[in-house]
Amino acid sequence: MLIAADNLNVLNPVVAEALERLDKRPLQELVRRLDQTGIDLLDLNPGYLSLRNEDRMTFLVETVQEVSRTRLMLDSPHARILQRGLAACERPPVLNALTLEEEKLRKILPLAAAARTDLVLLLLDERSMTPPTLEEKILLALRLREAALSAGLEPTRLIFDPVLPNLSWPDAFDQTAAVVKTVRLLASGAILGEPGRTMAGLSNLRSGLRQMYPLEVEITCLSLLAGAGLHIALLDALQPDLWRRVHLVQQLQPGE
Repeated sequence: MLIAADNLNVLNPVVAEALERLDKRPLQELVRRLDQTGIDLLDLNPGYLSLRNEDRMTFLVETVQEVSRTRLMLDSPHARILQRGLAACERPPVLNALTLEEEKLRKILPLAAAARTDLVLLLLDERSMTPPTLEEKILLALRLREAALSAGLEPTRLIFDPVLPNLSWPDAFDQTAAVVKTVRLLASGAILGEPGRTMAGLSNLRSGLRQMYPLEVEITCLSLLAGAGLHIALLDALQPDLWRRVHLVQQLQPGE
C-alpha cells in the first residue's frame, strides 16, 4: 500500500496563504516535513482557480519540484489546470481525476491519453454524485474504465477511487462499507479479470467534523481498506497515529 499526502491542499491555511502570496518558503518547508515521513506521492490541490490565477498550479508544481523528488498527483476538476501542472512536471504525474461528467470526459480524458499518465477514475456519475450501493459503484467503475480504454489508455494506468463519504451524510456508514467492498472486488480482479489499482481519500470522512469524530475513525477505515487490497491511501501524512497503523499494515503485507 502506497501513501499519498493530501496536506498540499488549499483548505490548509498555510497552503492557501502561500499560493495567494506566491511564497515558496512555507510550501517547501511543508514538503520537506512530508518527505521525511516516507510518503510515496504528493497530492497537489490548489482549489478553484480563476482564469487569471491558473498559474498557481504551475507555481505549486515548480515550487515542490525544487525540493522534492516525490511523485506528484495533480488534483483538479478542470482540464486546463491539470494541463498547466502537467506542462511543469519534470516526471510523469498522476492526474486526479476523471468522472462521468461530460466535460471531464471530453477534456480530461484526452489529456491523460495524450500524456500517457496514470489517471484516477473518481466514481462520480454524470451529475457529480457518488452512487451509494456496491452494485452502482461497480457499474460506474466499468463505465469509466471502458471510456478510458476507448480513449487509448492502458488498463494499468487506471486507479479507481470509490469515494469515501463525509460522516455528515445520513448513510455514511453504509457507504463506507460499500467502498470497502468495492475496493476488494476491484483489487482482487474478480470484476476486471485482473487486479485493479484503487485509492481512497481518508480525510473525506472527517472533513469539517474533526471536533465531532476522533482520528480513530480514519485509522479503523484504513485497516479495513488495506485488508481489502487498497493500493493508495490518500491521507493527512502529518498524523503520527495514522503512520503507526500504516507501518503495521505494511509489515503485515510483505512484498506489497
